[in-house]
Amino acid sequence: MTDTDDTTASTNGTAASSRGAATLADWLAARSDAELTDLLRKRPDLAVPPPATIVVLAGRAEQRASVARAADNLTSLDFGILELLALERADEVAVPRATLQDAVGSRATKKTVDATLDGLRSVGIVWGDKTSLRIVPAVVATIPWRVGRSAEPVETLDEPGITAALAGLQSVERDILETLSKSSSIGRTRDAAPGTPPDRPVQRLLAAGLLRWIDDETVELPYQVRQVLRGEAVFDPTSLAAPTMTGRKHKPADINAAAAGEALELVRHCEDVVKALGEVPAPALRAGGLGVRELRRIAKTSGIDENRLSLLVELLSAAGLIASGTPDPAPTSDSGENYWAPTTAVDNWLTAPVARRWHALAAAWLELPRMAWFIGMRDANDKPVAALSEEVRAPSAPRDRQAILGLLAELGSGHSADPAEVSRLLAWRRPRWGARLRVHAVERTLDEAATLGLVARGALSSPGRALLHGGDAEAEMHASLPEPVDHVLVQADLTVVAPGPLTPDLLEQITLVADIESAGAASMYRISEDSVRRALDVGMTAAELHSLFATRSRTPVPQSLSYLIDDVARRHGRLRAGVAASFVRCEDPTLLAEVLASPVASSLALRALAPTVAVSQAPLREVLGELRAAGFAPAGEDSSGALVDLRPRGARVLTRRKAPAGRTPAVATDAQLDAVVRTLRAGDLAASAKGSGSVRSDGSRASSAATIALLNAAARERTSVTIGYVDAQGVATHRIVDPVSVGGGQLDAFDPASGAVRRFTLHRITSVARVV
Repeated sequence: MTDTDDTTASTNGTAASSRGAATLADWLAARSDAELTDLLRKRPDLAVPPPATIVVLAGRAEQRASVARAADNLTSLDFGILELLALERADEVAVPRATLQDAVGSRATKKTVDATLDGLRSVGIVWGDKTSLRIVPAVVATIPWRVGRSAEPVETLDEPGITAALAGLQSVERDILETLSKSSSIGRTRDAAPGTPPDRPVQRLLAAGLLRWIDDETVELPYQVRQVLRGEAVFDPTSLAAPTMTGRKHKPADINAAAAGEALELVRHCEDVVKALGEVPAPALRAGGLGVRELRRIAKTSGIDENRLSLLVELLSAAGLIASGTPDPAPTSDSGENYWAPTTAVDNWLTAPVARRWHALAAAWLELPRMAWFIGMRDANDKPVAALSEEVRAPSAPRDRQAILGLLAELGSGHSADPAEVSRLLAWRRPRWGARLRVHAVERTLDEAATLGLVARGALSSPGRALLHGGDAEAEMHASLPEPVDHVLVQADLTVVAPGPLTPDLLEQITLVADIESAGAASMYRISEDSVRRALDVGMTAAELHSLFATRSRTPVPQSLSYLIDDVARRHGRLRAGVAASFVRCEDPTLLAEVLASPVASSLALRALAPTVAVSQAPLREVLGELRAAGFAPAGEDSSGALVDLRPRGARVLTRRKAPAGRTPAVATDAQLDAVVRTLRAGDLAASAKGSGSVRSDGSRASSAATIALLNAAARERTSVTIGYVDAQGVATHRIVDPVSVGGGQLDAFDPASGAVRRFTLHRITSVARVV
């Protein structure tokens, strides 16, 4: 459409608006291009596939499914206004704006109502000018409570009163309420009639205020009683005002410090899970999940609580760090089944900085379409829900997390909030989500966010805020983490205290020579004979170990540690094993003779080649293990005599491209939406154009010739024509084009809707008419 066309459409639209539109299509046609683009942006389903005309767009905007999708984003205030309009029959006749304000009364100001109406107009649910209002009929069915209840007396029971009344019910009375809470709130019963004995269950519930009388055969479960029974946040939507929130103010630095501590713990525990699955991959269930027994085994091996472990395996899977498949090396009892094991991508993750490792897990959680806290609950068959199973899937989970964390972000930096208040405000803002935003669900979601360091002390951390809003969350977490320390404290009982997170090189050395006993802001390690031997096995010398503790310990090195290192080093490596399949050599013939005389020589099939050399067909790792179990202290070496590190690396599953977690619709760009609006305008113009010498094609040779003749004439005369066209998807449109050339079964014409020359197949053109 040209600039002149835009000006004309805008002028016509203003005129139509002033006169008042008779239909939704007329009202949409009078909207500006910018308003139509905004409508398509807020209701993207209206643009798929692109509508040919405004009439088509209006038809889609009134469809029940489309209106229900738009209603999911409406607040209780929006629904309150819609309910009042529905009571005035705005779905059938225009309602004066003054009438609506009279119905609202003092519950909301005129400014608030105007802003609400503007929002509802922008999504095409309310239409009409500023003095008369209409609603699309389908929106009445989306109101989450019975239309008309706002005009009735306010409920007398508040949440504590409802809870107390429910606690005193008999089982039959409770069953009645539970049935109504799980279905329609309206119930039909003859016990509602006046004169019914007061000891009947329905009459007792009516007297207690837990049911509302409608007529002699109808009762209703009050909305707030329904909320309590369903475990939802309780609020009164008739107030038209959002629930208030009270919170506490914390220092942002304290929140970030607590979040950083959780991040360190999260990363450490994930490392433990990766190690456990690498050493012993867990068989996958037939349905693909991780069995309860395997989860308990990993929990016992790693020392992690089962509930926390359930979240960790979901995070690791979402981040692509563990997967189900055939690991390499495969378990010795492999029967062709799939196993849960670390992927090849985990090795890069293990060596990355802490902030980067945390970011991979946190970003995966925010977009994870699963609810880890479902794990362990009972399914429909009364079986516990398994980790990594399909039962944990929840496509709405990312949207709910965004809403919960987004509300914390609105409170400002350092402000915490009670989960019950968060649930109540979110349920008021999105009443159609009430079943998903129950207090329990909000509490568990915030618990998960706290485990990841996104929330601490009930407030959003700086890394969490950055992750939520697309900032540099990794940099924020790096800034929040305590500075690494380059020293330790060695104590007389052979424990090593790390007063903070260690630098990467020192951490690698300490974990090699000592075993961790407790982790946290200050970690503790213990040195033993086995841990010293482990360090010597990978090539460290006694002198290097003495130097490590002498230079990195802020406390004096105890004499007992020096004696331990020297004693283990003196015995270590006197016996050497290599690959023959394996060989054993020793500079001391007496020691080798002792080995050959021991029972272990038979199990390894050792055979002496010389007084100082023996060979075995067993793998080197097995030779070393058997000799150590027999009380010897061999060291592994390669063909050059250098010590080799034979620590097991753990099983790995090949990294595979992850399937999309769900069907995420593509978001149209502004340019694409502008093009759709131009197509709408062109389609309307083509549909309304009156021409002389029109031709309608029926597929015959005569009509095809007439079509070509008319198009050729228009090309020569450089005039516009309106054509009816059916594209390859079978979508019929009408558009105005300027023919350029006709030939080869094709029409080349300038299409004002796209602003370019397009090619049309002649046999798909259903009609042609000159534009006068």
